[in-house]
Amino acid sequence: MSAPAGGIDVILSPPEIDLLPERDLSGSVAVVFDVLRATSTMITALSNGAAGIWPVRTIEEALALKQKIPGVLLGGERHGERIDGFDLGNSPLEYTGVQGRDIISTTTNGTIALRAAEGAASVFAASLLNAGAVATHLESHPEESIVMVCAGTFRDPALEDILAAGLLASLLPGRALTDSAELALALYRQEQHDIPAALHRAKNGRALVSKGRETEVEWCARVSILPLVATMTRDGCVRRSA
Repeated sequence: MSAPAGGIDVILSPPEIDLLPERDLSGSVAVVFDVLRATSTMITALSNGAAGIWPVRTIEEALALKQKIPGVLLGGERHGERIDGFDLGNSPLEYTGVQGRDIISTTTNGTIALRAAEGAASVFAASLLNAGAVATHLESHPEESIVMVCAGTFRDPALEDILAAGLLASLLPGRALTDSAELALALYRQEQHDIPAALHRAKNGRALVSKGRETEVEWCARVSILPLVATMTRDGCVRRSA
């Protein structure tokens, strides 16, 4: 289902993401969430001064692109772990000393979701961390339809992504919602009083905690603490735009 004019639709799972390239998104803006952890990591990196992040689908694409960008860092994960030979993994807490650097990123779900949405009029990388800034930007364009893309986990929906989509929908009142957007909003209203607890209950949160990465979950659960908007430009790079 497409979002009504000026309304909000939510893509809940990877099988739906697979269909995005076949959909006419030229009249919509896309907001992509991979809260645990790809888009949270991108927003953190940009807040720490990274020049830009280049999301790609495969390790092979990442290695090929590295040959074209001098001094670029390789970041990303497979099955949650840093890829062999890469400079960085997919933990936002790793992305501190990246000021002025370009980063190529490939992850299991998040970078695939970003690239699947590239047919939209604008594409934003978003997380809980910068939800307020994204909402403020979107509020200034009430005529634009919004497609929120929840990256998911492997082939399944991810609670934390749908929760973040619901949060953003709650910050844009008065817009028409598709059923999937209503579901996301209902989840947010159920969990809004303790978002960190929701992320800890999520499958990805439990997996990270089991690996001793609870601080990453706690960081990604913080809401609207980073006042920046991250846009994927036509050349495929996510850059800070506000």
